[in-house]
Amino acid sequence: MCATRSIFTTRQLRADGLTHRDITAALDTGRLERIRIGMYASPDACRAARAVAAHGGSMACVTAARHHGLWTLDDEDEPHVWLKTGQRAHHESACGCVEHWDRDRRRTASGPLPLPQVLRQILGCRGPEQFFVAVESALRQGRLSSDELRWLRRNTNARGREALHLARTDADSGLESLLRWRLRRFGLRVRTQVAVFGVGVVDALIGDRLIVELDGRANHDGATMRHKDLVRDANAASWGYTTLRFDYALVIHDWDLVETAILGAFASAGPGAAASA
Repeated sequence: MCATRSIFTTRQLRADGLTHRDITAALDTGRLERIRIGMYASPDACRAARAVAAHGGSMACVTAARHHGLWTLDDEDEPHVWLKTGQRAHHESACGCVEHWDRDRRRTASGPLPLPQVLRQILGCRGPEQFFVAVESALRQGRLSSDELRWLRRNTNARGREALHLARTDADSGLESLLRWRLRRFGLRVRTQVAVFGVGVVDALIGDRLIVELDGRANHDGATMRHKDLVRDANAASWGYTTLRFDYALVIHDWDLVETAILGAFASAGPGAAASA
């Protein structure tokens, strides 16, 4: 994520008190970089912010969601840019930007797009799965008001409303949200961030006895963490639980195997109540 303010127009710099000479000096010393005529970046501006500034417009869709601090499933996609009607795209050749042209929902003539608009863009561009993950992230962080949720329900399709109906605040990662979304069609009772007696808080509990741990890309590396995970899983087994553990790559890139493993373990683990929740 970029610094809060890393892209500047000439007008903004002049409003901050910089003269033409000050701007030139900042460019000469590397404190500013020219993106295009009238548009500048500070050295800490990220690749996406620079691409959007070069293209024109504002961050949109998954690019904006990432800069809002929401979970997204793909980190390396091309920048998504929102352009208002009649606006010129400055960086048209071989930039790879994905353009969005939906109605402006901002309360003022400038600034970032409001989060509900960003979420609806994700639904239309990336589909209900990524929309659901982003919505649960926003709910987890308390970023959506009741009015904004009502607006989303009125301005999304049936799949979007299904995602909004299923969305909760208890998921602690995008992988946990993704697990619930992909397993919903089986009618399983999937709870996330559940305190299990004798074990601790687990990522997901399916039914009454199947624990699923979802190991993020940076959270379970090293021999020490691996040993702690093994001790935790053995302790869970001593209390009659079955534990399945999947890493990011398995969930994102080999879901069929993950799904088969979960359904097989659920069938043999004494699942208890299976009603969806």
